[in-house]
Amino acid sequence: MISRRNVIKSIGLGSGLLFSSNLIQASPKVTESEFRYCLNTSTIMGQKPGLKGYLEIAAKAGYDGVELWIRDLQEYIEAGNSVNSLRMLIRDHGLTFENAIGFAPWMVDDASKRKAGFEQMEREMGLLADLDCHRVAAPAFGVDAPLDLFQAGERYKNLLDLGRKIGVMPQLEFWGAFPHFYHLGQVLMVAAVADDKDARILPDVYHLFRGGSGYEGLKMLSGNLIEVFHMNDFVMHIPREEQQDKDRVYPGDGGAPMQQIIGDLKAMGGRKVLSLELFNPDYWQQDALTVAKTGLEKMKSLVTNVVGT
Repeated sequence: MISRRNVIKSIGLGSGLLFSSNLIQASPKVTESEFRYCLNTSTIMGQKPGLKGYLEIAAKAGYDGVELWIRDLQEYIEAGNSVNSLRMLIRDHGLTFENAIGFAPWMVDDASKRKAGFEQMEREMGLLADLDCHRVAAPAFGVDAPLDLFQAGERYKNLLDLGRKIGVMPQLEFWGAFPHFYHLGQVLMVAAVADDKDARILPDVYHLFRGGSGYEGLKMLSGNLIEVFHMNDFVMHIPREEQQDKDRVYPGDGGAPMQQIIGDLKAMGGRKVLSLELFNPDYWQQDALTVAKTGLEKMKSLVTNVVGT
């Protein structure tokens, strides 16, 4: 059990709120970030290309890796395909399985539901390990009341312990429109309470805007806290509180300060996976390969403008 007294002492509430070194920079950085490019298959899920189609499109478009949804993996296997054949299929397309998207209720207050959520996570992590994927998104799915962030931190610590045992590490995710876990400050609190060297968060351009976090907080984070960063943008003509996932646009096509965001990610150090995650129904009406290529070109252009060639 993690005591509140120890957490308060560790984050230095009496001396300027200094988080642990995994969260906030304490010294100048020596190396800058390296970027890899990833396709989250939500971007083209409306075209329904199927799992093989997702991989073929991502490879043809020129991505380094993919973020796949666990439900798609399960459907593929339930259709009679083997886990080994799927692992080889990903490898044969020259892709890295960077992260998986799942929805296990591991953070909820209800003990029986939480137990089921951890059991679901364990099964899904086992599948991902067999597919050579070593990360999984860990959102606050199923939470239906205000969170005690200390308790949430303890649960995240337990989830990290489970991940280490299996070899698949949970990336703590927050959703900007979710009423109970929507702000960068909340996710940093939970990560700090976990007090674990393997704590990681999964930010998103849209969610940082939608939840009111803004982008200045990224300057406070050290490189190893972020491994995957969801890329997209928000539109200017819809009020922030009314924007939805479907309103996301290509990175650089909206109002986000993309040069600042890329610059801060670059300055952090460490390897960063920039993953294009869109749910735009207008893009779903277009050719999937064209959409995937367009998104990759826009991400690479943004990085080139900041980092250079």
